[in-house]
Amino acid sequence: MSLNWREINLVLGELDLIGAQVQKVVQPSYDTLVLSLYKPGRACELVFCVAHGACRLHESFIAVPKAKKPQRFMELLRAHLRGARIEAIEQLGAQRIVRLRIGRDDGERLLYARLWSGAANLILTRGDGEIIDALTRKPSKGEIAGGSYAPEAGEAPAKEFKARDFPGEGSYNRRVDAFYAEHGSELSRVALLERARKHFAQRRSSLETKLAALERNARDYAEPDRYQELGDLLMANIGAKLGKGGLQVEDFYRGGSVFIPLDSTKSIVENAQGYYEKAKKARSGLGDTQAELHDTQRALDALAAEEAAIEAEQNPYAIRAYLAKRRSAPSEAPKRYPGLSLELEGWLLLVGRSAAENDLLLRKQVRGNDLWFHARDYAGSYVFVKAKAGKSVPLSIMLAAGTLALYYSKARSSGGGDLYYTQVKYLRRAKNGPKGLVLPTQEKNLHVTIEDERLRALRKLIGKDAD
Repeated sequence: MSLNWREINLVLGELDLIGAQVQKVVQPSYDTLVLSLYKPGRACELVFCVAHGACRLHESFIAVPKAKKPQRFMELLRAHLRGARIEAIEQLGAQRIVRLRIGRDDGERLLYARLWSGAANLILTRGDGEIIDALTRKPSKGEIAGGSYAPEAGEAPAKEFKARDFPGEGSYNRRVDAFYAEHGSELSRVALLERARKHFAQRRSSLETKLAALERNARDYAEPDRYQELGDLLMANIGAKLGKGGLQVEDFYRGGSVFIPLDSTKSIVENAQGYYEKAKKARSGLGDTQAELHDTQRALDALAAEEAAIEAEQNPYAIRAYLAKRRSAPSEAPKRYPGLSLELEGWLLLVGRSAAENDLLLRKQVRGNDLWFHARDYAGSYVFVKAKAGKSVPLSIMLAAGTLALYYSKARSSGGGDLYYTQVKYLRRAKNGPKGLVLPTQEKNLHVTIEDERLRALRKLIGKDAD
């Protein structure tokens, strides 16, 4: 609930701010503004909040964090108020409008705080009422730069209001501050912690789901040699008749007999091939899965530490800043390039995964001095490294580009291979050839081994589109 006019009157009655200098202006969130004021023997953090249901003005005794990004109205107030002194602070009659008169050599400034829920605003004007700007611009009401705002004291409202006796000790300002910080509104610590708990629960659920899936994969990948053995056992019993759901055969690898689950819609040879594929996938996937398991568990541990820190945080401004940062995290940016792109050690790498993407990159995104990589004797991706003026491409970047070119080609399963590389200016499109086909000249050879650690790091940089 917002402060009523009697409560605002009590708040102002305790503040001795005439002659105080405006030293800082901080806007920790869109609807909250703090003026740091000082006069000999007296420092004050004056809070203006125009949030619906929590409109108020009072001295704050809680540290206010800086905004992550400077906001428009805060920067405006800094330009007009910082270093100036408060000449008067007054409530307009029985209204919930407070006016600060601030002296400047080039004429006074008036800062109005209209603390009506649903129509609250902060408005900065010149001495004659001309609006310099407003926290919330409202063209329909003329509350925009160049408009006019000069409210007068009105009559007392018909409804009788009483000042609440806020719990706690100390001055009225201190008790108001403590009440709103802990219990007062959706911006209170209690409400903010509830929102934070939901945020952590959602993140934790997502990470735990991912962890469970990775653990299942790790179990499946744990014995790649066994999949190979099962495939061999099937091939050794190629003429056997399929039983219900599988085949019971002698296990000449480990002794006794073993029941091998089979797909009844496929032949024994096709089922054996499936087990060979599982063996191959398990050998290549185990390292990646274990690395992802490690990273996911670390993320869960970090999340638990984050949650504990927020639970222990007593400052609602800090909790709100944390939530705002998570809520306003930018959504995935539109792709700037066809195919995949990543930045490594300050170098930009572009990967085309199809003939169409290769062609688009060639026609639209690369220039003569950029480097081109392609697996020798295999169909697959073009990988480009964007050139940097006056710098040659380091070996680590060439190896990364070569790894990507092999990984996104028919040579992926070979574990390594040879590549062409040359500058884009030495590529010539094949006349009447398929889309994206080029004929290189002055090409050089690069042999690259696909190293699991390097490949994992590159795929992590690419993100969810890595495959």
